[in-house]
Amino acid sequence: MRTFDPRERLARRRGLVHHAAHPPLMILPAAPDVLAAAHRLRGVIQRTPCSYSAPLSARAGAEIYLKWESQQHTGSFKLRGAFNALLTMPHEERRRGVVVSSAGNHGLGIAHAARTLGMRARVFIPATAPDVKRDGILALGAEVDAEQPDYDAAHEAALAYATEHRATFVSPCTGRPLLAGQGTVGLEILEELPTVRTLVVPVGGGGLAGGIAVLVRALAPHVRIIGAQSELTNAMSLSLASGQRTVIPVVPTLADGLAGQVDDEGMLIGRFALDEIVEVSEREIADTMLWLSRMHGARVEGSGAVATAAVLARGKWDGPVAAIVSGGNVDLRVWNRIAGDAEEAAAVA
Repeated sequence: MRTFDPRERLARRRGLVHHAAHPPLMILPAAPDVLAAAHRLRGVIQRTPCSYSAPLSARAGAEIYLKWESQQHTGSFKLRGAFNALLTMPHEERRRGVVVSSAGNHGLGIAHAARTLGMRARVFIPATAPDVKRDGILALGAEVDAEQPDYDAAHEAALAYATEHRATFVSPCTGRPLLAGQGTVGLEILEELPTVRTLVVPVGGGGLAGGIAVLVRALAPHVRIIGAQSELTNAMSLSLASGQRTVIPVVPTLADGLAGQVDDEGMLIGRFALDEIVEVSEREIADTMLWLSRMHGARVEGSGAVATAAVLARGKWDGPVAAIVSGGNVDLRVWNRIAGDAEEAAAVA
């Protein structure tokens, strides 16, 4: 088995020419920041499996691995960035507490980290956030505001509250410590699958893709990074295609964790991080959720299934491919509706 030493690889790669115009250094961390985050998070987060999927490989015609961040503490990769962000805060900021906006999983990560570190946390989520996420945040001891109609409104309310109360706002998608923490997902993949040629990453605001790309562009620049989005959460895809921020309508989607608009900073990250974006339909997401349950015994949320859905939907892949199953926090009523719809369709057929 080939071994992967990221520090040795980084030391050898001097004078690196970046894949795209590199965003200002104030936006992205550097590869050593990701390595430092990995050291900082040791014993705090779970090193999740990156396992070969025989049925997915057979369907895709390439060697496919699944990175199971749905098995992370709090049920998603978001804990990595949240914990690293809080661990690197000055004492005075910790004392005042943190405020976040979240579709749910970032809030869970912040609530878990804040409880561990003895900090106050207030989480603004949309009224439409899944019960499993809202209830989980409350159970971890954070304050929850669920009065806003959608994620973008919750984001604005969180910013206003943080300013008024002199608390630190921790974005779910930007900030160097947060992105460095998310980048540890990519580090684990490179360590466990050093022959990887393609990464498929769920994309909302770009935090996971950005953190991973910082490391991958430095240590394994031959690896392509493919984003995956729902057709109903494709703000990043449309914005990068048009070259300017494109506002999308707020509509119900299975990929609630990827919902919301993308800002200028997110676009810069997307340009740097992504070689391509694959959009999948709500039907494809639902089918993939059921497929993962049937083939791997894993019940995952819609946002967590989009990368696998992209693998199933797209044609040729340059393997080995690692697709990130980013989250597993799905409401029971949503799951039952998807399963019920599938049963009805099968009965009609």
